[in-house]
Formats: sequence, structure tokens, C-alpha cells
Amino acid sequence: MNILVIFFLLFGLFFFTGGAVGIIRMPDFYSRLHPAGKLDTLGIMSMVLGLALYNLNHFSAGTLLLSIKMILIIFFVFLSSPTATHSIVDAGIRAGLRHWSKEQRRVE
Repeated sequence: MNILVIFFLLFGLFFFTGGAVGIIRMPDFYSRLHPAGKLDTLGIMSMVLGLALYNLNHFSAGTLLLSIKMILIIFFVFLSSPTATHSIVDAGIRAGLRHWSKEQRRVE
């Protein structure tokens, strides 16, 4: 069971690291939202799932209830993250932010 927990935690760390690198490397506002929305959601899912499994090692009614609450957190993050990303993109469009293109790149 502990090997599975470690796998989920490392898997989540991998997605969080990929999301951070993607946010830094992407050229504009809209492309940065893609790794922020996708990879952070997968990282949260994996890490919270690993923590819920770790919590079940000492099985009782209280730990089962806590693990169910952790699974509900995953469910609500999956519902709210795409909605939040969409509303941020909509706010960028309404503010007049343009998409990045190669022609807009500055020559230094």
C-alpha cells in the first residue's frame, strides 16, 4: 500500500513540476493557462488520492470519512478548475489581450 501511495505522490509532484515549467516557458497569457489548468488539476488529483490511500492504512470510521472527504475535494476541483480557467480566459479577452504570434516577438 505504501508503494502505491509513494507512486501517487511522485506522480502528482511530476505534474506540478511540469505545470510550473509550462507556466514559465509559455509565451503569453493564454498559453500559460493551459499548463496551469490541466497539470495542476492532475497533480492535485494524484496527490490527494495518495493521501486518501495513506489515510486508510489505519482503518476506522473516522479515517474512512476523511478519505471520502478527500475524494470529494478531487471531485470539486475537477468541476471548478475548468470553469475558473474559462472565466480567466474570458476576462483576458474582455480586457483586450491579444494572442501571441511569431510576428509580435521582439528582436533583441
